[in-house]
This record gives sequence, C-alpha cells and structure tokens, in this order.
Amino acid sequence: MRAVVFDKLGGPEVLQVVDVPEPEPAEGEVVIEVNWAGVNFADAKARSIGYRIESLPFRPGLEVSGTVRAVGSGVTGLTVGRRVFAMLNGKGYAETVVAPAATTFAVPEALGLRDAAALGTVLATGYALLHEVARLREGETVLVQGAAGGVGTVTGQLARAAGAGRVFGVVSRPEKAAHAKDSGYDEILVGEDFDEQVLRATDGRGVDIALDPVGGESWRRSVAALARFGRAVSFGNAGDAKAWSAGFAELAPRGLSVAGFSILGLAAADPARLRVLTEQAFREAERSGITIPVTGEFGLDDAGDAHHLLESRTSTGKLLLRVR
Repeated sequence: MRAVVFDKLGGPEVLQVVDVPEPEPAEGEVVIEVNWAGVNFADAKARSIGYRIESLPFRPGLEVSGTVRAVGSGVTGLTVGRRVFAMLNGKGYAETVVAPAATTFAVPEALGLRDAAALGTVLATGYALLHEVARLREGETVLVQGAAGGVGTVTGQLARAAGAGRVFGVVSRPEKAAHAKDSGYDEILVGEDFDEQVLRATDGRGVDIALDPVGGESWRRSVAALARFGRAVSFGNAGDAKAWSAGFAELAPRGLSVAGFSILGLAAADPARLRVLTEQAFREAERSGITIPVTGEFGLDDAGDAHHLLESRTSTGKLLLRVR
C-alpha cells in the first residue's frame, strides 16, 4: 500500500510517498481502509520541528475516515464494513491504517465520510473547549482566536448553538473575515490589537471566555481581553512562542482563570473520556447543523502542497487528503 513518510525534518518537500506493508490489527485495534485523511497544523509542526515524534522516519496524519477492514481481538462495537472516523498518533496519510478501537468512532448515518474527516477532531476540540474546559454558560461572551481555521470555524457555531451572547472571532488577514463571519460570529476582529478592539466593542467590560491556539503575544492579549471572572484557554502554540505562564498577581485582581487543553493529550491519557466528548459533539453537530467547508482536497502525492498551503496562513476551513 502507499503512504506518506518523511525521514528528515524540513519543508513540505521532505514528504514522500512510499510503498509499505499492509497492516494487521493487534489486540484492541482495527484496520481501516482510508477514504479521507485530515491535514492539521500539528502534522506540519511534526514535519518541520519534530513536534510529538520520537524517531525518524515518521508517517504523519492524526485523523482519518473510512471503512473497517479487519478487527483485532478484544474489540467490541466495531465490525467489518462499518463506516468510521479515527483519531491517531500518526500514520494517517496512508491507504490503510491501524487505529486503536478506543479512538475509533462509528460515523452517524446522516454524515458522509468526507464530512466526518473534516469535522471529527476539530468538532471534538471545540466542544471540549467550550463545554468542559471553559464551561460556557448561556448568555456569556466568547472570543476565539483563529476563527477562520478548522477549530475556529466549528467553535463559533458551537458557541452560538450553546446560547452564547456575543461571539467574537479573530483572524490574521482581512480576506479571511468573510469566511469567519459565516461561522456564527457576531463580529470579526482583524489585527494584533484585537484585545483593544474587544474592550471597545464591550464598553470596557471584556469577554467571559477567550480561546487561543496561537500562544505568545496572542495569548497575552487574549488574557487582557477577559472580563472580571473570565476564563482563558490555550489549546496550541502555533506561533512557536515560549511557553506561557500566569501568576497570582496577574490573575487575582480580576478573578481570572486560565487553562490548557490538548485533544491529542486527552486521546492518549483518557480515551474513554474522549469517546464521550466526541459522541456528544457529533450529536450536537447533527442537532444544530454544524458544518465546516472543505477548502482544499489533495491526493497523497500532493501532501506537500497541502502543507505548503496550510503554512502560508492563507487557508480557511479544512484541508483533506483524498485517499479513495
């Protein structure tokens, strides 16, 4: 079978398609014939700086959708021929993958495999951020950095479905504003001074919840945009900034709370909890009609082009590899 691999760190050009043996499932695993593979910023960071990889060569890819071909011993609830979405710790850019049954989910009948690959990880992330980490309450105001990206696109819709008051989105370029505006946001902010824009828009009050995947200066401004008793959640470090910290003197005067979240960390540490969240998120997407546009489809041979587009920071929505 064909799979994408890199044997050294570098730009998108280090990605190459190779022939590898067909996988077989071990206990607690399933083999999936892949139709679609999601392209995520974490894949690009793995390729460029070795993010979350232990050795080379490495096969990227954190999410796939397709059909179960084989089931290992001890697996229940998943059968051959079942349409599924799976979260992986790599190796998703391939025609066939082995996935832990614990992080493989049956795709609802109303959802196509293309939509499942596009929605799965970002939907679970957005749902967990709002409902579990930030604990959104009806009527509260929300600020989302990266509003035109995959997580941002669904999080605006999720916030609106959950009864949020005003929902603000931040984008890095003016040309992304129209896309974000269609994703449940009341107002789109452009520019590094988004915290000042938020304070002006809220008459100095700020927002109840700020979600930030960028880090660095963006994170500091997200915290600065909080109202009294506000909650800020960091769920990435796309800017490769130094790890953030927050102390008593910064948080106590306004009663602020800060937290971090990683969907990959949850998948590794507590797959049972991930299953509950993902199933809840899929039901919410079905109930509320939450969607995400696929703005780029690439073959396995063109995975490098997908990474190049992703890293250009000009893409919106979701990018997918079309495998079958």
